[in-house]
Amino acid sequence: MTILLVDDNQVNLFVIEKILKSAGYTNCVSLASAYELFDYLRLDTQNTVDLILLDIMMPEIDGIEACKRIQQNERLKDIPIIFVTALEDKSKLAEALDIGGVDYITKPINKTELLARIRVALRLKTELDWHKQHEKKITYELDLATHVQRSLLSPPLDEKDIRIGVSYLPCSNLAGDMYYWHKIDDHRYAIILLDMMGHGISAALVCMFISSVLREAVKQLNDPELVIKDLNRYMTLLQDGKDNNLHYFTAIYLVINTKEKTVEYINAGHPAGYALIDEKTCIPLNQGSCAVGFFDEIDVSKQFIQYEQDIQIVLFTDGVLEAMGPCEIEAEQHLQALTSTKWEYSQNLIDNLLPKDKQKNQPDDMCVVMIQANASS
Repeated sequence: MTILLVDDNQVNLFVIEKILKSAGYTNCVSLASAYELFDYLRLDTQNTVDLILLDIMMPEIDGIEACKRIQQNERLKDIPIIFVTALEDKSKLAEALDIGGVDYITKPINKTELLARIRVALRLKTELDWHKQHEKKITYELDLATHVQRSLLSPPLDEKDIRIGVSYLPCSNLAGDMYYWHKIDDHRYAIILLDMMGHGISAALVCMFISSVLREAVKQLNDPELVIKDLNRYMTLLQDGKDNNLHYFTAIYLVINTKEKTVEYINAGHPAGYALIDEKTCIPLNQGSCAVGFFDEIDVSKQFIQYEQDIQIVLFTDGVLEAMGPCEIEAEQHLQALTSTKWEYSQNLIDNLLPKDKQKNQPDDMCVVMIQANASS
């Protein structure tokens, strides 16, 4: 532990240092000016300073200006500063505290008071250091969780008979939106887009849980009705009987068969996706079941689409609708119009729906998935 004593009066330095060393604070460094203080802090690359006792009235650079400069330094700003002064000017003391001082003590020095204020300042410094380390650990773990979550997302797919692309814009590092696709066989592909209730860590954790069980459900069950029911079963396992701990998600899950030119899908309480059939007819994908996780048992009914030449399906989460405008009905009408034409296959699919300025700083996650079957054949 290192305590810096800064005063242009050598007698004051001697008295304070003697008091501190007799109390067990043996690593005290006496400095005669703000310049010496700055030089010491500049060379202290290991950040060993725990406290600064700083005189206010000093020549050239006074204690208030010295404190102000320290507060402007990111590396030094958390070092607690106790002002030592003979001033009785309350406005000056208020200024000293306002610019970053944690406390003050007046001259002549009272030993009991000085040691008590030092103990308080050091305790606060210890707590602050603990919180900084804790925040650093949390940041690392959140970054790791973000990396894990992003690794669970499917890469774009570009094959002869099908293309799948995505724009993914989470509002924070951890998101509640998730998409996944799986090639069942040579001609069948399973695709899901889901939106977990809420944001942040809790939504992301539930999302990652569902992601893990989803993969097995899609591989083993395939059929939309069976997959949605199985996911609902897993979601109910998370419930604890309390209304405020209800977990649920909305989703569109579909299986497209590029050989038979069919699409089977279920919309589980999700905003309607749109299917552009043979570049002629655009229909909403808006039927199937309620959201997944609301009830122990849910009624599920898959829908069927047939196309002749090709099909384009655009799926999106409700964050896109919210970004398009305050009126949900108008936003849906506008979105349907935008999905009634064939899109270019690109990395920025969301550009087809939103201008760049509306893609930033949105309060909700946004995701757009586009499937084009037989587009390249």
